[in-house]
Order: sequence, then C-alpha cells, then structure tokens
Amino acid sequence: MLQQLENSDKSVVIQPTTSLAYLKKYIVNVSTSLKSASGGQLQIPISKTFITRIDSSRKFAAISDNALLDLVQQQTFKYFWDFAHPISGLARERNTSGDLVTSGGSGFGIMTIPVAINRNFITRAQGLARMQTIVAFLKNTAVKVKGAFPHWLNGATGAIIPFSANDNGADLVETSYLMMGLLTARQYFNDAGATETALRNDINTLYNNVEWDWFRQGTQNVLYWHYSPDKGWIMNLQIRGWNECLITYVLAASSTTHGIPASVYTNGWASGGGFLNGNTYYGHTLPLGPAQGGPLFLSQYSFIGINPNGLTDAFANYATQTKNHSLINNKYCIANPRGWFGYSDSCWGLTASDIQNGYTASSPTNDVSVIAPTAAISSMPYTPVESMKALKFFYYVLGDKLWKEYGFIDAFSLRDLWFASSFLAIDQGPMVVMIENHRSGLLWNLFTSCPEVKTGMLSLGFTAPYL
Repeated sequence: MLQQLENSDKSVVIQPTTSLAYLKKYIVNVSTSLKSASGGQLQIPISKTFITRIDSSRKFAAISDNALLDLVQQQTFKYFWDFAHPISGLARERNTSGDLVTSGGSGFGIMTIPVAINRNFITRAQGLARMQTIVAFLKNTAVKVKGAFPHWLNGATGAIIPFSANDNGADLVETSYLMMGLLTARQYFNDAGATETALRNDINTLYNNVEWDWFRQGTQNVLYWHYSPDKGWIMNLQIRGWNECLITYVLAASSTTHGIPASVYTNGWASGGGFLNGNTYYGHTLPLGPAQGGPLFLSQYSFIGINPNGLTDAFANYATQTKNHSLINNKYCIANPRGWFGYSDSCWGLTASDIQNGYTASSPTNDVSVIAPTAAISSMPYTPVESMKALKFFYYVLGDKLWKEYGFIDAFSLRDLWFASSFLAIDQGPMVVMIENHRSGLLWNLFTSCPEVKTGMLSLGFTAPYL
C-alpha cells in the first residue's frame, strides 16, 4: 500500500500498489501511532473492512440457452450418477456422507434418470441397470418400518441411520419422495419385456407395502410424520399444510392397499392454522402458506412430480400458488429490505440450504444473506424469465466461485464472501428435474400418468386436465 498526505496534510490517502481482487474482503487498520498535522494522536485504533465489487466479466464462453440448460442438467446429474453409493445406487445425503444415503434425496435422484436418458447423458440400458440395483436394494436389503423408509440409511448394509435420537424409524414424508421417484421410473420403463416388467412389479411391491393408513395413529383424520419401531409415536409430529408434504397425502390417498379417505386430507393437511393465506405481497396474491411464502422448496418438492398447471381443489389454484410464491421470493430479493450486498434481479432465491456453520430454511422472514442456486433454478417452470436470468448470472458471472464438479454449489453469501463446499441431494435433484419440467414436462407427465395417482387425486377433490 502507498500512503500519501493531502489537504494540507490533514488527509491520508491509501492506494494499493497492485490491483485489488474482485469479490474479496480487505481490512484497513490504522494504529494510534498516526499523528495529525497538529501532533494529535488517535485515542483508539481504527479498523475498517470493505469488500470489492463483483467482477461482471464472463467466466465461461457464451453458449445458447438450450446448451446451457443441457450443461447444467448434465453436470448436476453427475451427483446422482458418478457419486451414487457404489453398492445401493442410492444418493448420498451430501458430498461428505460416506455410506449415509437419503431416501427422499434418492427419490429425486431416481427422477433424474429418465431425464438423463432422454437427453442422451446415459443410455436406456445404463439407466435400467441402475434402477435394478436401486430397487433390488430397497426391496431386499433396506430396513423398512411398516413398509416405510427412514430418512437415512446405510447404503452398504441397508440399516437405519437415526436422523435424531427419537427419529430412528419410518419417515413418511421422505418415503413419499422416494415413492414419487419410483412410480415415475415405473411409468418410464414401460417395455413389455421381462426385465422392465420385473422392475415395475418390484416397484409396485414397494409402493403397495407402505402402510400409509398406519400413520393415522389409529383412526385420526391426520397423518403423522414418524414412527419408531422401539419408541412408537414419540415424535408425535402431525403433517399439516401448507408445506412440502402435499405429495405425502396424494400418495397415501392413491394407495390401493393402505389408502386414506378424503377426510384425512381435509381435516389433517388442510386444517392447520397456517394453511390459508390470501394476502398480497409485492403485488402477488398468495393463496396458501406462511407470510411471504416461506422457503421456495415448499413449492418445489411435491411439484417435482405433481403438475400444478390447471390443478385446483377447494383451497387453491396451484399454478397461482407456485408461480406467485416464486415471484414473491424474487421481488423480495430485488427489494432487498435488509440491504444485503449482491441481491438483485439476477441474484435471488431463498430456500433451505447450508449456511456458514449450519443449515437453515431461508425465506423473506428468515433472511441471513444466503442465496441457494437451487431456489431460483428449480423455480424455472413457474418463473422462466427470472430463473434463467439467475442461472446465467450464477454460471457466467459467479461461475468461478459457484460452478464445480456436480454443478452449482449448495449456497453462498456475497455479504460474507462465503461459498459452500457442499452439494446436497435434495437441492441438486430438483434443479435437474424442474429444468426438464420447464423444457418438456417429462416428469410431470410420467408421474401424473400413474392410474393410482389419478384416482387418488380425484378422491381428494382435485381437478386438472390430466386427471
């Protein structure tokens, strides 16, 4: 640093001898030995921190929008293909998980396989072989409780890995994500030959064995999230909306072996105090859910398979719900009421993700300055223009920080200049799938083609062109 005096020796000008790096934190320290023109000294030392601006130059060569979407899908798919557990084929919870695999994240990963085949990332034979490995492990090796799967499994042995001290058994919500993936794969692998027929039969066995009605804890008109083989209903968590669990009620109602009546949906899922909303935020009315919409995964996880377009029931138009939730999140980040560095119409998206030294469900009411690329990118079917703008910014402008071996890192904060080193299955999967739903509707078409799902959704009072 060069220092010089100006303004009759009343001002000290500090100038770097070399160019400062972009997006880097610097600290200027001034000690008490600095004297003024009249000989006075500072009473206490001064320390000032500043962050240099974003380098807006393009980090990668420009390609067409379609080529960019292909690239993001293919690179992100590698998390589920190259990094899958070598024995079970299931998805590891995160890139440091070892033998720990996730049932819900594996469901999302299974849904990326038809995408990869259709986009020529892998062959149909390769995808079928992986599905055979996964389904055989789930059927023959994985420990199940009342036919349902735990949140975490050991990918080598199939043993339950407790999610917490009391969460050491069935997780009905994670099971529903897994079953959504399996049923989607069942519809995709529709060849009449013996191999694909056997795969479909095994998937049917897995789905039919889930005792959805058991999770009413008797005959209650609500579903419960957890059940432990040795601690029973100790978690005692009812599944009430609005949140990420709509798919759980849809699949429970769709079961031909352990189904639930519509009263469980209306009196359980739809009767919670925070279910209805109806308020307007940033010019967009939100039919359901928490103030300002909550984290974006609420409008993504269930709708990886359920197509919200044209979907209505007694409570909402789900195209309006999902689109406006995403627009509110986008407009909040543009308004940036907390003044976080970096937020803009190109850098937005609040959802559950890693944060520094932890994990949180970021939202407009829980905004800790952390942007998760999955939030905006997985909203692409709802907000294609806004989401594509964010995707291009993440790739072209911040790509040297965000773009890695399995696609975009989990999250980042420009305010704190923090960039996650992690990738999470539940965040990588929705990006591949929801980009594809935007492009072709493939996963929506597959899942909603399930005869049981059509019957189940109709029984709950849904209407849609595809039902």
